[in-house]
Amino acid sequence: MSSAQPAITVVDLHKFYDQYEAVGGVNFEVAKGEIFGLLGPNGAGKTTTVEILEGYRSSSSGSVSVLGFNPAERPRALRERVGIVLQSSGMYRHVRVREAVAHWAGLYPQPRNVDEVLGIVGLDDAAQVTALVRTLSGGQQRRLDLALALIGDPDLIFLDEPTTGFDPAARRAAWATIKRLRDLGKTVLLTTHYLEEAQALCDRVAIIKSGKILAEGPPSTLSEASARYRVSWRDESGMLISEEVDDPTELLNRLTGEAIARGQSLTDCSVVRPSLEDVYLELTADETSEAQ
Repeated sequence: MSSAQPAITVVDLHKFYDQYEAVGGVNFEVAKGEIFGLLGPNGAGKTTTVEILEGYRSSSSGSVSVLGFNPAERPRALRERVGIVLQSSGMYRHVRVREAVAHWAGLYPQPRNVDEVLGIVGLDDAAQVTALVRTLSGGQQRRLDLALALIGDPDLIFLDEPTTGFDPAARRAAWATIKRLRDLGKTVLLTTHYLEEAQALCDRVAIIKSGKILAEGPPSTLSEASARYRVSWRDESGMLISEEVDDPTELLNRLTGEAIARGQSLTDCSVVRPSLEDVYLELTADETSEAQ
């Protein structure tokens, strides 16, 4: 991560709706050039937090800096450097794809090349470029949303559930596009309910629940448990056994030695570390669920 000024700085952010505290003292930073994931269940406060960063909502207290600006003031200099992909868009459906992107380009002082952007998002096929927006598939429409966010050559891009409704192939293609943004030096703040997506894309994530951040860091190091290995195997009676260890070498050596001595194979053996999804579910579990 760069030692330069962070792209986003959030310090003791609070947001109240009457007596309800939607965001309760959130702190985090997003470095320039990284993909940062803000994760949490519905109602956790992540949408409110992101809308404050985008300048669509004001905070109740605390400080927020986005590319060195206060987003609540909605300065033009900031809006020219930010791209936003919402969960759904209101793009005019009877315009052609290239026309839509070219029109958006005219709104910025130094836009990227239209055809280059269409290539980045995978809409450079001749049939797609000339297609009417209303004829696009759901995945193609999301690619168009991303193209509209990129055409102004923003330094920072907000992606709100960018692959919702995608089939697996389309989701993987979208991941490749998002990774390409990092290669271009862009900063990305991503919200998603797909934990596999966050693990595949994000340099760091923050997990938020009830308006507070419960954990923050690289997906592989969010908890002490994530540093341990879970070894599973079937014993000689066929029972599936699991054990957590810091280093699986000694256990695997013993298990294979015992299996060889019995003249048997070590079956259904796996060595894994807890995934981001495992950590997320552990941190966000309801007390009622834990008690059951």
